[in-house]
Amino acid sequence: MDWTALGVSIRLSFCTMMVLLLLGTPIAYWLAFSRWRLKFLVEAVVALPLVLPPTVLGLYVLVSIGPRSPVGKFYRELTGDSLPFSFQGLLLASVLYSLPFAVQPFAAAFGSVDGRLIEVSRCLGSSSWKTFRRVILPLSLPGVVTGMILSFAHTLGEFGVVLMVGGNLPGKTRTASISIYDEVQALHYSAAFQTSLLLLGVSFAVLAVTYAVRRSVWAAWPTK
Repeated sequence: MDWTALGVSIRLSFCTMMVLLLLGTPIAYWLAFSRWRLKFLVEAVVALPLVLPPTVLGLYVLVSIGPRSPVGKFYRELTGDSLPFSFQGLLLASVLYSLPFAVQPFAAAFGSVDGRLIEVSRCLGSSSWKTFRRVILPLSLPGVVTGMILSFAHTLGEFGVVLMVGGNLPGKTRTASISIYDEVQALHYSAAFQTSLLLLGVSFAVLAVTYAVRRSVWAAWPTK
């Protein structure tokens, strides 16, 4: 079993989950409460990775962060390194690829909060931020946890986007899914089965926890 590749996958999944928690929360809040008529266009963009082939998304990300692109030039001037075939570039691609798996559960949870509670909070003089922190977020905790878990699990099993943007650099961008592919190509089926079995167990555990959360096991207000 390639423990180094597994470590890269876990690190990438955790970083992606945390970035999506910070980035996806304001996006989900806006999607849940905005009344803009063209909001559906933003919703479509957020959900696009669900239907877009990973290789297509990986190709566009690779071109967008290449050394000749504005983003690639800015990053090189800032750090002296390039984004393609680096962990940072891989993280960027993973955030885009897993975006709907975090934003959609977040937005659904925010939107399900009783509007009367929000209005009462605002009538009592609480700011939007305080209302979100003290009312909306606690009541949306199961949905937030679900989005975090799903984004972690989705990133853990990435293949197409990882291969397009990160390549196959051992200890840097080589993830567990790419390691399995390499082992099969080399006819090392035993090692491939070991890694696959571990990922299968992790995926099952993630889904079990996700469904438990969806049943409101961790609900902020217990039912009688």
